[in-house]
Amino acid sequence: MKTLYLDVSAGCAGDMLLGALYQLCPDPEGFLAAMNALPLDGVSVRPEPVSDHGLAGVHMAVAFHGAEEGPDGPHGHHSHGHHRHVHRSLADVVALIRGLPLPEAVLDDACAVYGLVAGAEARAHNTTPGEVHFHEVGTNDAIADIVGVSLLLHAIGPDAVVATDVAVGGGTVHCAHGELPVPAPATAALLEGLPTVHGPADRELCTPTGAALLRRFVTRWAPFPAAGGTVGRGMGTRRFDTHCNTVAARLVETA
Repeated sequence: MKTLYLDVSAGCAGDMLLGALYQLCPDPEGFLAAMNALPLDGVSVRPEPVSDHGLAGVHMAVAFHGAEEGPDGPHGHHSHGHHRHVHRSLADVVALIRGLPLPEAVLDDACAVYGLVAGAEARAHNTTPGEVHFHEVGTNDAIADIVGVSLLLHAIGPDAVVATDVAVGGGTVHCAHGELPVPAPATAALLEGLPTVHGPADRELCTPTGAALLRRFVTRWAPFPAAGGTVGRGMGTRRFDTHCNTVAARLVETA
């Protein structure tokens, strides 16, 4: 039995989860080749070695026409470049994903994650999922985050995914709808009923993408094991004095 443990005590974002899982991938070169061959206009994926607070990991740079936007990449409420002005509906995103040359199970998971985001946005704005128009989370590079995580989990094939309490951060975050308290309404809806903690920094540490991925894939909540198995660390681009900005993943195989 393979159990995948996720340490999200410093938060969770799509690119950070992508980096952690990439280090556990049985065929990392094959994964990169598959991602960079996808018909997602202008998007490229590359791993970058990073050290933070003495810990080594990988930042998975998901770039649009060679540029990665936002302090933690293009996965959340941080980016405002020219290509951010897309307004895709759930149907638009699902149609795009369904056209990707990947296993059906991967496409099912990626579409389900977007369904969760649409449902949360609909609750936050008193509308229906079909009427929701995605801003940052609907761009090609955000789609690459979600599809990439789904593809890596398909490749790793854990029997269970277990995560720690989710750190949400604090303060406020600027997004397409203005300045909002952390966690923003859609993120809060995605995390409803899941174990969360505030801090360890006054920033948005769990993005909508990260929250939706956790809700889709995590089957149990428990502390992160101190030893055993193989460990990957996915690093964000922000640096904090108080803690390492990372998602850790530990794959443990038992009889």
